[in-house]
Amino acid sequence: MMAEQELDSTAPPGLHLVSAFLAMETMDTLLCLARECGDGKVTEKVQRFIWDHFLSKSVGKGNESYLKKFLKKLITEVESNHCNVLDELYERYASYMTSFKDDNLVKENERVCKCISFLFPGDCFELSSCPRSRKLVVPLQCSLNMLEGDTGCSVWPSSLFLSELILSFPHIFSGKSCFEVGSGVGLIGICLAHVKASKVILSDGDFSTLANMKLNLETNQLNTETDLPETSIENKNVVKCIHLPWESASEKELQDFMPEIILGADVIYDPSCLPHLVQVLVILLNKKRSCDKNQEGISRKSLPKVTCADGKVNGASQGQVLNAHDSDSSSSYAYDFNPSGIKRRINDATGLGSRADPVAYIASVIRNSDTFNHFLVLADQADLKITDLTSTLRPLDLLPYMKSYDRSSIRLFTVSSK
Repeated sequence: MMAEQELDSTAPPGLHLVSAFLAMETMDTLLCLARECGDGKVTEKVQRFIWDHFLSKSVGKGNESYLKKFLKKLITEVESNHCNVLDELYERYASYMTSFKDDNLVKENERVCKCISFLFPGDCFELSSCPRSRKLVVPLQCSLNMLEGDTGCSVWPSSLFLSELILSFPHIFSGKSCFEVGSGVGLIGICLAHVKASKVILSDGDFSTLANMKLNLETNQLNTETDLPETSIENKNVVKCIHLPWESASEKELQDFMPEIILGADVIYDPSCLPHLVQVLVILLNKKRSCDKNQEGISRKSLPKVTCADGKVNGASQGQVLNAHDSDSSSSYAYDFNPSGIKRRINDATGLGSRADPVAYIASVIRNSDTFNHFLVLADQADLKITDLTSTLRPLDLLPYMKSYDRSSIRLFTVSSK
């Protein structure tokens, strides 16, 4: 029985528990995984595993607030089941109680290090993205205050989804020039570099976010360039980072990049930003664009301000080209994360890696159907085609321990010129 076996930090369920802790998952997630390790209870053996593998090694890491909350929940859980609590856990919690005050634990712009562990299923060795260990660990400096003006330094669900997509279908991105809009912490860029995209250009409109992004890239052994021309990033370990406020982006500024693939995660959220986002997509997707303003192409003036359309929005079938009123924020797709289907997934996506024209992959949680419908209207006016691939291009579940990550809420679209 599991209770009689030693827990292994390199295999589930121990691997999932350690991975969740390093990713700073919710307290409920950690306790749920701890129970799985002990056949329904947080036994002394599970407590010893927790202490040995991450609590005893966490001193000085800067995550004291998280550790204090976890220890409180853990001790309460064990005591409520009338089990013995390890002395080490009591002692560590007592030290946090006396050494740290709550108002000193969480500062307004505190950054913490989260490690996102992508765990590949057993039969994934045929994927070029799968390490020998079947585990890719990405350390990221992130903000704890997602909703308090520091959104660019947070890990958003759609960035996790696009990262899984890149690692699940590396042939789509390998050898391709890739450009991400709104890159945030840089997770997607790190995954693009891992699958050997020929060029990786990351962008963001906030300078502090850009600085944090560069730090994360360097932490993951990637060199960053901010001012050198695009031709200087042929080296696979070099990622170019640029400051790109959408509202001031110009064709002249973007003309040198000519990416084959554009990516965006959770970029469809603010109606006032959508005309500028569409403008950027039009420039990047126009393969034959020219610096000559007299050449045929869309100008900033041809993107009128459009009010959100009224009316109920209808669901989109798989592979359907979307127009205004074709989205449904309430739609939920059944994801089949069966490792035995890896070869079929690769075969189904083979054609996507050989597209001749530029294409954008946009993943988004549709929180407001009017906002998304506004995006569709603007895209249609700009001669962009939006195709829903949510139920046809499904990534592997590489984050099985991340119970706070709800894939069913995320939609995947391609954007291309008509």
